[in-house]
Amino acid sequence: MFSFSKRDFASLIFIAFVGIILFFWGLGASGLIDETPAKFAAAGRSMSVSGNWLTPISNGIPRFDKPPLIYWLMGLIYSIPYQSSWDPLGSFAARFPSAISSLLLMTILGETLLRWPQKKNINQRRTAVVTALAFALSPFVMIWSRTAVSDALLCGTFGLSMLLQWRCYVKPTPNSWIYAWIILGFSILAKGPVAIVLMMFSLFLFGLFQNDFDRLRRHIKPGYGLLVAVGISMPWFIIEYILEGNVFLKSFFGYHNFQRYTSIVNSHQEGIFFFVLMLIIASLPFSPLLILGVVKGVKEIIRNFHKRTLKPSNSLLVFSISWFLAVFIFFTLSGTKLPSYWLPAIPAASIIIGQTENFEINQGNNKSQLFNTCWWLSILFLFLISFVFLLPIFVPNSSLLNKINDNEMNNLSNQLLSSGILKRGGICLLIAALMGIASKTSLKMNLLSLQIPIIFFQLLAINPLFGLIDINRQLPLREASKFIISSRKPNEPIAMVGIEKPSIHFYTNEVILYESNTNVNVINLSERLSLEARIGWEPQKISNPQGSNSVLILIDNATSKLNHWKLLDPKKLGEFGIYNLWRVDILRLQEIADKFKKEYNLKSSWGKYDPERY
Repeated sequence: MFSFSKRDFASLIFIAFVGIILFFWGLGASGLIDETPAKFAAAGRSMSVSGNWLTPISNGIPRFDKPPLIYWLMGLIYSIPYQSSWDPLGSFAARFPSAISSLLLMTILGETLLRWPQKKNINQRRTAVVTALAFALSPFVMIWSRTAVSDALLCGTFGLSMLLQWRCYVKPTPNSWIYAWIILGFSILAKGPVAIVLMMFSLFLFGLFQNDFDRLRRHIKPGYGLLVAVGISMPWFIIEYILEGNVFLKSFFGYHNFQRYTSIVNSHQEGIFFFVLMLIIASLPFSPLLILGVVKGVKEIIRNFHKRTLKPSNSLLVFSISWFLAVFIFFTLSGTKLPSYWLPAIPAASIIIGQTENFEINQGNNKSQLFNTCWWLSILFLFLISFVFLLPIFVPNSSLLNKINDNEMNNLSNQLLSSGILKRGGICLLIAALMGIASKTSLKMNLLSLQIPIIFFQLLAINPLFGLIDINRQLPLREASKFIISSRKPNEPIAMVGIEKPSIHFYTNEVILYESNTNVNVINLSERLSLEARIGWEPQKISNPQGSNSVLILIDNATSKLNHWKLLDPKKLGEFGIYNLWRVDILRLQEIADKFKKEYNLKSSWGKYDPERY
């Protein structure tokens, strides 16, 4: 068995150190990004505050779109004493599960390659570092590891479970089979039954390609394993069904799983080649090497299919190809397609990329023409991306910056130029491209020479970009929330009309009634104030002495100019970016709503079932 040397241990420490910097540096320095992350964070915090660790609650409504693991982890961090003093924005606690899961997976990827190098006479330490960085520096991993949603947690738990399955297949020890299935149970609790489907599909393809179903079955014990995974995850689903009944089944399994897979939800309609584009973007600038690795891996599978000459310890590439294809095929067949669905395939893609240097190791410096072509294409990608960053510096009125069209970030172009983000990012990528050329010229091509500058690109460009976007998009909402809390009358309800920002609920920690901008929404808001009840919020009856005779409405500029909202005769209390804070008399709101019902024969729509209701 391979044993760690001091240099191996140093390589692993380096991987973990770089991962900590990449995933945790400035993690809580910016606010939560609307829309979805604020919903996750609010549900996680509500568990900590209320003590209800079974049903996720966000904005006074049970949130059934995802299982509870992400909320449990967030809630644990929110429960740390004095959390609000060292995490004033609440975003570190919300992003912690994503960051820690990516860090753990990155470290285990490197450790796996250190223990089982796939070729003789190679620098396994460099390959391990390259593979770990190929994962961590994926543009998708960069983004979702700093986003308070469950996608990175699924990627981390599923990826760790897959690696443990392969390790058990290679070198089983007593009870080693159980660990992968335990982690799979947590992966199910991260995002649902999709984890089981992806794993079983991946293992089936691996057994087929490796032509070794018998050894695979004997060592990983799928029958017992599934019982373990289901035994860990199923109790929550059963308890939640007992507590919530068919509403839970209809929302979680019916809408968020079955309907999302079999049909198009929320207009997320994409073509059949959507994930071809995603695999290219997610592995930039090393996408050509990924494609080369897939081609080489498929050739190796075909060559060894009948001969069965590939030792289990050398089968990691075949395993990664199986994993990669399973995710690709499964989500390509899905009706609803999102970029985040590709995340579970990125660990496999990083292994494939890390192996590209080793395909022709026995040929010395005589790399194949195909490898050279893919190398130069990667360099070309780096030059192109650096050009995108640097062009606005030399041509401030370039069409690239003019394409930024967001009414919440009207001044972003000028801020990008003055902040130095574009300059720093462009220089880092340009250095990476030049190092790639130098590496090629010296006939010592290795991906690490390209990856080191990209680490600095992440730290000097991408992380500050999060902060710049936060200043434009979230700071006005935080200021508005602070003002709402200070100016609100006792029991005065709060509504947001037009643009819907779940972060207002998170920042105020109060139930917010969200409505769109049409005249029907005037009727909806009026009725909801007097009829709708939520967890922690009761209807506002005018006859009730404890009730309020007014409502605070946060409304965007465009919506506030619509006549059917101006008819409310609002009192403007403040302005925050593109948002205005109004105080509206509830009786006046009811009067206008009744007028619309009578004159336009309009009926409210808020009572209809909506699985996305917030």
